[in-house]
Amino acid sequence: MPTSRSVVIGVDSSTQSCKALAVDADTGEVLAVGRAPHTVTGTGGARESDPDAWWTALCAAVRAAVGDSGAPPAAVTGIAVAGQQHGLVTLGADARPVRPALLWNDTRSAPQAAALATRLGGPDSWPARTGSLPVASMTAAKWQWLREHEPHHAAATTAVRLPHDHLTERLTGIAVTDPGDASGTCWYRTGEGPAPAGDRGGRDEAGVTAHGPNGGRPDGPAPAGAYDPEVLDLIGLDPALLPAVAPTGATRVGTLTEAAAEALGLPRTVVVAAGTGDNMAAAVGLGLGGTGLLDHPVVSLGTSGTVFAATRTRPADAGLAGFAATDGTHLPLGCTLNCTLAVDRFATLLGLEREDARPGEGVVVLPYLDGERTPDLPHAAGLVTGLRHGTDPRSILGAAYEGAAFTVLHALDRLLAACGLDPADPAVRDRPLRLIGGGARGRVWTDTVRRLSGRPLVVPAATELVALGAAALAAGAVSGADPVALATAWGTGTGTLLPPLTRDDATWSRITDVLTAATPTLLAGPPTA
Repeated sequence: MPTSRSVVIGVDSSTQSCKALAVDADTGEVLAVGRAPHTVTGTGGARESDPDAWWTALCAAVRAAVGDSGAPPAAVTGIAVAGQQHGLVTLGADARPVRPALLWNDTRSAPQAAALATRLGGPDSWPARTGSLPVASMTAAKWQWLREHEPHHAAATTAVRLPHDHLTERLTGIAVTDPGDASGTCWYRTGEGPAPAGDRGGRDEAGVTAHGPNGGRPDGPAPAGAYDPEVLDLIGLDPALLPAVAPTGATRVGTLTEAAAEALGLPRTVVVAAGTGDNMAAAVGLGLGGTGLLDHPVVSLGTSGTVFAATRTRPADAGLAGFAATDGTHLPLGCTLNCTLAVDRFATLLGLEREDARPGEGVVVLPYLDGERTPDLPHAAGLVTGLRHGTDPRSILGAAYEGAAFTVLHALDRLLAACGLDPADPAVRDRPLRLIGGGARGRVWTDTVRRLSGRPLVVPAATELVALGAAALAAGAVSGADPVALATAWGTGTGTLLPPLTRDDATWSRITDVLTAATPTLLAGPPTA
């Protein structure tokens, strides 16, 4: 390997694991991948993880990636972290977690979310204010839950972070987030794009914008792209506990601390980018953004299922999360809680391999094993209907695939409308879906999405798009280049084009009818003890 090669590290700190990619900063070639598992605990609606264990996993994954890359540690010039969104990390005066982090799929905060949605003008006002209606996954609802159920932990908290914020702070010693991940909290005010530097608050020596409760202004309402003081006051959260907001995820925050450099086995000169949330990083990895593809829908099949697109149109749909992208555009997104893991659970219960499935043939499965976020049914349980004596177990598994895929795709038309497009326009309907995530590698997942969507699919050849997006952010922090343009030049979003299949309207209608009938009685009530 040439000694002049610049290597950047992209980190994907997800719900289940940490992945670190060592990437050639010039070509985008993935030199090596390091992995380390995460542990999720909790029963019922609880889902928690130890933030210290995330750091341990990150160090192990980065060391493995660098060690396997063939590049000397001195060749590493930058690093960025993309993390699971929404998680509530609470730190005490010693900078250690006061309790395990509440994860995005912890649904105990559903009552708090419902109560918040009625305040500050009611449900119609929240999308216009923060981009999203409070639901159980949003960080604001989790902080409110903590105040109500564990006030001693809330009182002991001296810093509040998102998962990626926490890891970036462990790398640099600097408390910073980005607009993309901040927009998933419901206490950050989204807007039409980044304001001029003079309107975004003061910057510290690292170039990080210091967003106070009024975006750096002495008085007046919060501008777009700042923490919302009315929301923070409503949930009793002191803005001094929050990190500064960098202009983009590719903003250079600083370099590694001595302790972080030692833990990673890297020089202290490694540049650290602000980083972002996992969905925002995936968009970068796909080349979605202001200098790349706009209004092109993506379906991601992982622990959660998501549908999203980068757009210049500010979304205001209560059925979607109106996130900011990390580059100043918008990233409207529909998210489900139950996707690949839920379907794998059905395969286990049926004693089948995950690929041993066939179409549901009259069976309907709503695989809402962890409650559901879209539709907003936090207390839902899984539902199976349409069984007969002669039902093939493979059809039950196939119906679980269909139920999960339907739930993700159901938000697609709303997403397209949020981008200012007409979903019925043939030119829009012929626009291919980009299919990513672990499910995109499965034959049954791919066939099911093609059959239920009736659209062509592009399946990118790259498999770790979140980490690749993070690597592009790191390269941008090192060079000053636009990360979306870098990812586009790397070609990380290119892949195989699959032609459309005839849409399976019968299955779509059957699932719609079951969901409509079941929602009031079987899915909407609180969980039993």
